[in-house]
Amino acid sequence: MAGKTKLQLEYMMNCSPKVLFNRLSTASGLTEWFADDVRVKGNMFTFVWGDTDQLAEKKNHRENKTVRFEWVDEDLDKDEAYFEFGITQDDLTNDVSLLVIDFADNDEAKQTIELWNSQILKLKQLLGS
Repeated sequence: MAGKTKLQLEYMMNCSPKVLFNRLSTASGLTEWFADDVRVKGNMFTFVWGDTDQLAEKKNHRENKTVRFEWVDEDLDKDEAYFEFGITQDDLTNDVSLLVIDFADNDEAKQTIELWNSQILKLKQLLGS
């Protein structure tokens, strides 16, 4: 099995951390830009894309700061079986940035980055930024 590449992507966002966090941590927010559908039961999130669905557990939830989703149904190394959103706000400029951490097979890193870029573009359009 090929190794995984850790991706750390940063995007400037033109909205408040609170508004952004809602889109990153709730089923309704994630359905708007990330997946076709998102169902929640407690801390378990089912992400639906077309005919595919994947189960993840919401972890490391820090209000308006960070949220991590750990994939449940994959035979992955636990250190590589998650994706995470982090929000930072510059103290001087108040600029808000979104950090996305994800993992991709070495031969799929470029496609994964392109996918995130298009998803974040959709998110930015939603937020009017």
